[in-house]
Amino acid sequence: MATVTFEQARQIVEREVRSRRLLPRVETAALGEAAGRVLAEAVAADRDYPPFDRSTRDGFAVRAAETPGTLQVIGQVRAGEEFAGAAAPGEAVEIMTGAPVPAGTDAVAMVEYTRREGDRVVVERGAGPGENVVLRGSEIAAGVAAIEPGRRLDYPEIALLASFGRETAAVFRRPQVAILSTGDEVVEVGETPLAYQIRNSNAYSLAAQVRRAGGEPVVLPIAPDEPRRTRELVEQGLGTDLLLLSGGVSMGKYDLVEGVLAELGAEFYFDGVLIQPGRPLVFGRTGETFFFGLPGNPLSTMATFEVFARAAVELLAGACEAPLRFLQARLAADFRHKTGLTRFLPAVVSGPPEQPSVSPVRWQGSGDVAALTRSNAYLVAAADRAEWKAGEWMPVLPR
Repeated sequence: MATVTFEQARQIVEREVRSRRLLPRVETAALGEAAGRVLAEAVAADRDYPPFDRSTRDGFAVRAAETPGTLQVIGQVRAGEEFAGAAAPGEAVEIMTGAPVPAGTDAVAMVEYTRREGDRVVVERGAGPGENVVLRGSEIAAGVAAIEPGRRLDYPEIALLASFGRETAAVFRRPQVAILSTGDEVVEVGETPLAYQIRNSNAYSLAAQVRRAGGEPVVLPIAPDEPRRTRELVEQGLGTDLLLLSGGVSMGKYDLVEGVLAELGAEFYFDGVLIQPGRPLVFGRTGETFFFGLPGNPLSTMATFEVFARAAVELLAGACEAPLRFLQARLAADFRHKTGLTRFLPAVVSGPPEQPSVSPVRWQGSGDVAALTRSNAYLVAAADRAEWKAGEWMPVLPR
């Protein structure tokens, strides 16, 4: 076992899960229930899109070569209908946005650049061939695959499936992810804790994160600081697709998790990562099941899930890729930290999208959940640099 850098840990998680995973079975989901699921089939267009040459503006369908000029208006066409016949030389057709472009025309002159004179129209500005027209099949041609397997379905993909007339989609089964909080200091949420105890918030935050990543959480009872019961619950968790253990992974006398996993024949890929929060992070595999030993402090638990375990859930759900999507924002004030650790610190990103600003949120350490609720991102400080000046760009990980 070893302590690794942030970059090494990400590479190990992605490599091991991708190389050893078994793709989940395929299910059929109704279109209204398919958002967030990973597609298990290629989906092709059922016809050309658009299915006709479509006007993108209100105006007049014309021959581009006859503009500017005065033309005879022979009718009109609106969205949802088709113009009968064709325009001859010297003729134009009044047209609305979304309507099929009549035969005999090759451009649409915008109404703003025309003047109507009875049954004639004066086109005051020339229109180029194809101007304000989307050609048939230019978005996607019939039979061409529009969405490949492994794509997580979001609202644009749902819209495309609906456009293709698909009422259902073949998707991968959501992976079952067991969540096991450990320690005698942890009590259930409905209990009144003693002064030295905490409620089991980690199980609920992890369940929410698992669902958001495309998994199905299975929350287990709290494991006490007792080896036999801890082993029973760990074995139960290893019956799922992924086991997330919260707490019990540091060097304390009663941190039992690594010992129990070792007894069960676990292969450990690393048992520490040079990050803050979340340095005592364990990743490994027992049989066909991967596991993460996440730190017990709530902010550490949430941050390490987002940075590492989320990728495992997405890949086990059938996704082809599970990248971390960093953005860039300018520092609102000078920033310093001690080198050696990559830090993921609660922060607020504000301002216009073209010039976002980021400010760290004041926090009291990795148990400070309230600080995280005041943030909307993590400020990412590289391990090999000590200071940045106000106005410099820094990576941020949206929360």
